[in-house]
Amino acid sequence: MAVRKKSRHFGYSTEIALGFMVMILTGAFLLMTPLASRSGQVTPFLDCLFTATSASCVTGLIPFDTAMNWTVFGQIVIIVMIQIGGLGFVTISMIFAFAFHRKIGLRTRSLLKESGNMLYIGGIVSLAKKALQRTFFFEAAGAALLSLRFVPEMGWGKGIYYGVFHSVSAFCNAGFDLMGTLYGPGTSLIHYQTDPLVSLTICALIVIGGIGFFVWDDIAANGLHFHRYKLHTKVALTATFILIIGGTILFLILENGNVLAGRTPGQKLLMAFFQSVTPRTAGFNSVDESSLTEGSKLVTMLLMFIGGSPGSTAGGIKTTTFVLMMLIVGSAATNDSQCHIFGRRVTVDTLRKAASFFVLNLSLVTIGTLLICSTSTFTLSDSFFEAFSAMGTVGLTLGISGAGNPAALIILTMLMYLGRVGGLSFALAFTGTRQQRQLEYPEEPIIIG
Repeated sequence: MAVRKKSRHFGYSTEIALGFMVMILTGAFLLMTPLASRSGQVTPFLDCLFTATSASCVTGLIPFDTAMNWTVFGQIVIIVMIQIGGLGFVTISMIFAFAFHRKIGLRTRSLLKESGNMLYIGGIVSLAKKALQRTFFFEAAGAALLSLRFVPEMGWGKGIYYGVFHSVSAFCNAGFDLMGTLYGPGTSLIHYQTDPLVSLTICALIVIGGIGFFVWDDIAANGLHFHRYKLHTKVALTATFILIIGGTILFLILENGNVLAGRTPGQKLLMAFFQSVTPRTAGFNSVDESSLTEGSKLVTMLLMFIGGSPGSTAGGIKTTTFVLMMLIVGSAATNDSQCHIFGRRVTVDTLRKAASFFVLNLSLVTIGTLLICSTSTFTLSDSFFEAFSAMGTVGLTLGISGAGNPAALIILTMLMYLGRVGGLSFALAFTGTRQQRQLEYPEEPIIIG
């Protein structure tokens, strides 16, 4: 017999999920209008739904080239969805509340906490306000730097527009680009693969957007004093640094005789660094993904699965979840009954939540891959790559998204949505008031391994 206590977290997560659904459908219908298409015709609903889901869930997978298919109106619809999807529609709504000096109630504060996946409700409005201010600052700085390259090549109007579009897309970890009409469909940033200004600016925006708003606030409050940071900040920053450096080294080794062949040492380092950053979880590419070695594709899938940090514009299982899974394995290997990191003990509830999140996401990727394989002729490796990309809201592709297979598009659409909303809703279920049991069942061991 158990006493159940109702938790509002389920209600909040449902509202967030429905909010994203409404945004996606609204964007899809706007993209269906002849005004959004360069052909002046109505674009099929499935293609519009897929694009709107990819933009709202800041993924970057597309059924056709963004610049070649959509007009400026369509591109603006996409970039607005990217901005709202990256920051969260609840956070965006705060702009109007601040503009009209409206009072922020407890319900809105709770929604802000859940949509941003924050630790505390106290000071959440101040944190949201600073997050908005810093977002627009970084996006403006990124747009200015990118315009330094784009304006001389494209002229003032187009150069600035491209700078703004790609800065927002990079900061929100979306991966949408407008280079198709200039350098060919699906080229992304391949033309700028050895350009330090463009590549490093895009990488900086991806990393800053992917470390999380809570981490920004902690760094702003404590400067470069690492020992003063909250445990979450320490874990997120350490994991981000290790994954970027480790990924860069692996790509340098795996691609030295392949896509990096014939490049100077500086160019090799720049391209490997970009390839290490973009899978977590931006989706821009400076090389043709299909030309990578099988080892590099595997590393890319692992990075896409991990993603960025909680409370950020990035997707994936998140860096903290990955670290906690490593701690669980480490404690089991050393027969330690507790998990410790940076002199702090991690609670059992946190470990249970991380393990559940990990298994859920991996299960959805596996199911999605099996469905793609069963409804198409795509290879297993390509299907896994695309499923990891969709679930991690990355946007890197080996061609399945643009192949025009309706079943694959529907499956990937569901994975993108669940990657942005479903995993979060599942995680929130564990933060609600737990079921209190008056009667406990007897324990009995199970053989493991």
